[in-house]
Amino acid sequence: MTDTAGPAADASEADTTADTEADAVGADAAVTTAADGPRRITPTTRVLLHDLAVRRDRDEWIVGRMTTRTFVALPAAGARAVELLGAGLSVGRTEESLRAETGEEFDIADFVGDLAALGFVARIGDHAVPDAEPPRASLPWLRPRHVRLALHPVIPLLVGALLAAAAVVLVRRPDLLPGYRDLLWSRHGSVVLLSGAAAGWTLLLAHELAHLVTARAAGVPGKMRLGTRLQFLVMQTDISGIELAPRRHRLTAYLAGIALNLSVASSLVLVLALTETGTTAHRLLAAALLLALLPLPFQCMVFTRTDLYFVLQDLTGCRDLYGDGLAYARYRARRSVRSVRSVRSVSSMRTVRTVRRGVGAGDRDDDPSARLPAHERRAVRLYSVVLVVGTAACLTFMAAVTLPVDVALLVRAVRGLGPGHGLAGNADAVTVLVVLGGVNVLWLVTWWRNRRPRRSAGAT
Repeated sequence: MTDTAGPAADASEADTTADTEADAVGADAAVTTAADGPRRITPTTRVLLHDLAVRRDRDEWIVGRMTTRTFVALPAAGARAVELLGAGLSVGRTEESLRAETGEEFDIADFVGDLAALGFVARIGDHAVPDAEPPRASLPWLRPRHVRLALHPVIPLLVGALLAAAAVVLVRRPDLLPGYRDLLWSRHGSVVLLSGAAAGWTLLLAHELAHLVTARAAGVPGKMRLGTRLQFLVMQTDISGIELAPRRHRLTAYLAGIALNLSVASSLVLVLALTETGTTAHRLLAAALLLALLPLPFQCMVFTRTDLYFVLQDLTGCRDLYGDGLAYARYRARRSVRSVRSVRSVSSMRTVRTVRRGVGAGDRDDDPSARLPAHERRAVRLYSVVLVVGTAACLTFMAAVTLPVDVALLVRAVRGLGPGHGLAGNADAVTVLVVLGGVNVLWLVTWWRNRRPRRSAGAT
């Protein structure tokens, strides 16, 4: 799973994009500096900006700092103000230039304060602005020049050729298509669990490395870590800096993990066609093929911010499809609750004011999607339906199937321990407890660890 900017994943959490407009008129701003506390910004103040990258996106501009992975969507006037300030113009001269170009008034002093809060400003006048420690990157020794070939246009062609070759083989040999029985290649459950866990986590690591390597080729640091999506324990890669890359690079980075899984699966199909059916090697390759294909249906669960979610977000031009979709779903839920309460009030003849309050003009103003552009608003409202239905289906499946199966397996494993079950029986029981119990414990630890920063931010 990929967690990207605001594109979070996985997941992708990964997005520090905000919407800022430099269109206010007000008094001089004050910004805290390292030298002497609050520093007043005057028309003669000049600022030194950090190294910022800029990319046009439809009617807006994405401005960001790759070091801190902080990005902001600005209107054309805001991007122009950043350009003028970066060229060394004072606050007053920047305001004059924008007034001459647009005919509008802008409060650049306040705008500089916003840029400083984002960590985009290195100095205000002669005073340094405190800088946050940049987030750590995974494999920091890996440089873009080392993996530049990952973005070569020939790579998708090679992947396509490999897929085509595997498809031809499967048409001729449909018996090579794997089934769930292929996972049970050994009579010993412990061997199946251990080998499956080792192969699964290896493929998962390779999947995330594909995202990291492709993003690094585009100059994006990236960081891999464990995360949770509903009841799933996932590995996710924060490549939020890819927001500043061209669309071809962004889509390549998002789809790199899926391309790797498909390439591995296609290679295994070609090797399977050369091995004798029924041999141990054939059974192992069939099990590996199924493990390579199993994560792909999960990618269609875009309501959990999978790789395809970020592709969808990019193609629809949405800034935060998940966040906006969730906000709209909550808004609709609140309106539904109010409607139910209103009907109850009418039926009990309490008051008519409740009905008016439930469907008044204020509710239209509270619609969080109303402030979005038309193309984003349509996508967000449609995605909110997918989000609600998909999440409900996932949690229902967990409650009805996954959780009972896990509990049953763990109880059976506990009962299988003891001197009366022999060495093989005890080994199988211990393996189930370690593998299955370990995954569930790891999910809880990861969920709790990722919740702590959110609670701290909320308390602050």
